Amino acid sequence: MARANTGRALKQERAIHTREQLLKAAAEVFDEFGYAGAGINKILQRAGVTAGALYFHFKDKQNLAQEVMNAQRSTIEPHVPTTGLQRLVDITLIWSHSLQADPLLRAGVRLTAEQAASGLQDATPYTAWARSFQDCLDVARAQGELREHVRSEELAEFVVGACTGMQEYAQVVSRRADLPRRTVGMWRLLLPGIATGPALDRIENSEERALSLWTSLGAPAEGEGTRP
Repeated sequence: MARANTGRALKQERAIHTREQLLKAAAEVFDEFGYAGAGINKILQRAGVTAGALYFHFKDKQNLAQEVMNAQRSTIEPHVPTTGLQRLVDITLIWSHSLQADPLLRAGVRLTAEQAASGLQDATPYTAWARSFQDCLDVARAQGELREHVRSEELAEFVVGACTGMQEYAQVVSRRADLPRRTVGMWRLLLPGIATGPALDRIENSEERALSLWTSLGAPAEGEGTRP
């Protein structure tokens, strides 16, 4: 019985590892070539697995693309230890660096923006970020960090839209090299209008903090091992 349980555990572990390999490889290929140019064979070659392994985990290329799109939050949120308004700021500060260096996040953003090419119209990546941001703001409200007029749902959706447009602008202007500066600038404009006085005094928002949070994850230098 113990041997059988060990065998099942090893099989599950291999399956999890294969799925992660496929997601990573797919992200790299989607990031480089977009949905239309990301052929299944390219993904299989990058992952070093068989077609059978891919179709065991994913229905088709469209399903794989959806999984990559919806994995965006998992690349950042588990690594943010702060709460409330500071957590919301910190998520976007880490995002501003991750989007330059993390193929999974970058591919998710690209696929979300290029959904027409894959026949999708899936707002889940946007609404998931908005729910996450609203959770931060609800905690901020409970902690007395938000001004009375601030509506959490409205602000959360605004920040998602602002970040979406900001990264697209930064991609054209600097290939996102200046995205941390732009993100800090966004909060410099927003925080005085949404945060109470005591909260505004203690919220940390700087390019130095963005870089410190990013490097504290043990992340590679931006561009290291990735497409510039």
